[in-house]
Amino acid sequence: MSVAVAVKKNNTVILATDSQTSFGGMRVPTDNLFTKKMHKIGPSYLATTGWGLYENILDDFLSKNRSADIESKSAIFSFFMKLWKELHNDYPFVKDQSDKEDESPFGNLDAQFLVISPQGIFHVGTDMSVTAFQKYYAIGSGADYALGAISAVYSREEKPEIIARTAVTAAMDFDLHCSGSIDLAEISLESVQK
Repeated sequence: MSVAVAVKKNNTVILATDSQTSFGGMRVPTDNLFTKKMHKIGPSYLATTGWGLYENILDDFLSKNRSADIESKSAIFSFFMKLWKELHNDYPFVKDQSDKEDESPFGNLDAQFLVISPQGIFHVGTDMSVTAFQKYYAIGSGADYALGAISAVYSREEKPEIIARTAVTAAMDFDLHCSGSIDLAEISLESVQK
């Protein structure tokens, strides 16, 4: 797993991730493997936690969809609807449901995603639900530690980059599946939120 954190403050939004990759119970040294947990899509960034295969799938999907848009809540939902369709049409190794015991009527991506755009912070759940957050959010195995760290410093610290770094550092300190360096992306918010 991983950690991805988004923090919005002072007309800036930051996306930060750790750089650790694990294969089951084996952790790969970060100087021996580069894993891209963030994808730049137009003016926005998308981070993923969960299955590492999503890096390959997203690279392939985005190479065929160069005009993809994830700037607004509705655009993000449309992006994931298209991704879901292509997952089932173009990638024959994708199972229809990850858990046959699941009684949910909805599909399951078996991963979470975090988006920052000029319009703010958005979380995409395993069922493709899109939720907008006003100040911050975190996903991945280190999310609980990261959210606790953000909650402790958000009102006292003015720089969103420092808040995001503090959150990812807390996750790396306490979660076995978070480690390595901190990767950051920064964008300015639109003056009028849509």
